[in-house]
Amino acid sequence: MVVLLVLGLVPSLAAAQFNWEIISQKNYNMAKISGIWYSIFMASDNMTRIEENGDLRVFMRNINPLKNGSLKFDFFFMVHGECVAVTMVCEKTENYGEFTVAYEGENRVLLTETDYRMYITFYMQNIKNGTKTHVLALYGRLPVLSSSYLERFVNICKKYRLNAQNIIDLTNKDVCF
Repeated sequence: MVVLLVLGLVPSLAAAQFNWEIISQKNYNMAKISGIWYSIFMASDNMTRIEENGDLRVFMRNINPLKNGSLKFDFFFMVHGECVAVTMVCEKTENYGEFTVAYEGENRVLLTETDYRMYITFYMQNIKNGTKTHVLALYGRLPVLSSSYLERFVNICKKYRLNAQNIIDLTNKDVCF
């Protein structure tokens, strides 16, 4: 009985502190993620950053791996009601699937999962003026995905301790498309 109790506590204690190494997979084929992607869902512990006109609300267009292992993102975001195109390179780190970029603060970006054909998810930790913000994003190969992807995203949010009530659906909200 004590063993079961201890085994039950270990995952809880391990989850209490975010550990990049535990969740980072090492077997992604980065070449397969290359191409067109659409913003489907986002979630954050700071909703103002991903709500309409938020500085982290992006409308994805393309993700391309570079020869040096970094990732190039092409996306749009809104500034004063206008769509602004941005190309950003996230530099690879020593951890596979993890990247860094300076954008609205310092960011660590982690590829969390993908099936290559339909969806990809990224987790981002942003530190701006000493404040941490956590963001999850699900991008799809198609501009609309079935409801099963929302269920999947809810489960990913739980894994990263983001409330499912903080999910925004960006389907059909891309005014830059």
